[in-house]
Amino acid sequence: MNKFTFALEARDGAARTGVIRTPRGEIRTPAFMPVGTAATVKAMLPGSVRETGADIVLGNTYHLMLRPGAERIARLGGLHRFMNWPHPILTDSGGYQVMSLSKLRKMEENGVTFRSHVDGSAHLLTPERSIEIQLMLGSDIVMVLDECTPYPATYDQAEASMQLSMRWALRSKDAFERAEAISRGHALFGIVQGGVYPELRASSVKALCDIGFQGLAIGGLAVGEGQDNMFRVLDCTTPLLPEDTPRYLMGVGKPSDIVGAVLRGVDMFDCVLPTRSGRTGQAFTSEGVLNLRNACHAEDLRPLDETLNCEASRNYSRAYLHHLVKSKEILGAMLLTWHNLAYYQHLMRKLREVITEGRLREFAADFLREKAGN
Repeated sequence: MNKFTFALEARDGAARTGVIRTPRGEIRTPAFMPVGTAATVKAMLPGSVRETGADIVLGNTYHLMLRPGAERIARLGGLHRFMNWPHPILTDSGGYQVMSLSKLRKMEENGVTFRSHVDGSAHLLTPERSIEIQLMLGSDIVMVLDECTPYPATYDQAEASMQLSMRWALRSKDAFERAEAISRGHALFGIVQGGVYPELRASSVKALCDIGFQGLAIGGLAVGEGQDNMFRVLDCTTPLLPEDTPRYLMGVGKPSDIVGAVLRGVDMFDCVLPTRSGRTGQAFTSEGVLNLRNACHAEDLRPLDETLNCEASRNYSRAYLHHLVKSKEILGAMLLTWHNLAYYQHLMRKLREVITEGRLREFAADFLREKAGN
């Protein structure tokens, strides 16, 4: 079986473009991963997700272990077959839910006990169990279990959280190796933690590099710290990361977040924003964010975005999309989600192009000026 590899193809300052090769296909970087939390990208067919240009999607360990259950998915042939997505999948480890579901969990050194938000049943998620679940799902890129440090956190709180995550990272790596997962084409990514404190981020990077992973993610951002703080953390973190492995910024973000992070050397992204916004009547366009609920679109026959050749922009007017949104028709959520994912993939293609041509800084300056706040 082909192994997981990463090859850089071009650089422009700190930014990079390259290709991640997995047994299930290539991932062009910089890459955006649509979020398919519960084995579906909401309001989208898998073929439609692929048509937007996505090379990889994200699934979530916590949600899938609760429903329908990792063992059931494994019996049914694995997550790729289950959701009809034969291309690469990255699975989150459940670490984000350690923070987001704080009222439903009890955290100890061994792991986290959750009360299911579905039926209240108790579930213990340890680093070893998280790896086991992700491998049962058949994930191509497996994430270590970590604690997503909340914001704000004091230095002492962030340090204790980071150190716990590093101990869990080592246990995750041991479980991954015992399962001989590398030989089956799976890759394991570590997650850098440390809050907004540069010295803690540096300590986390060193610990993860000592353990050894096929890629490193930067976690604990996009949790309320704001874009300026996020960029400051990236400024001190990405230069410390290995050059020959992918760099993944978890849970990010707005288009301006992505452009700024690519400038700082990040390769991979995921975020619910384009799909969630599509379901609430918002569209990302070359003109900025449009709210299709607004009456100004009621008789506007223009497409959403003339620069995109997606289903929504190609075949439907802003007036019709406004009508669908106001009428709460399911088709409105479908078309706007399709459009938003197509916009994000268009942005990633453009970023890969301008990095290759050595024009990223010029492009980014124009983009960030025109899309300030988007």
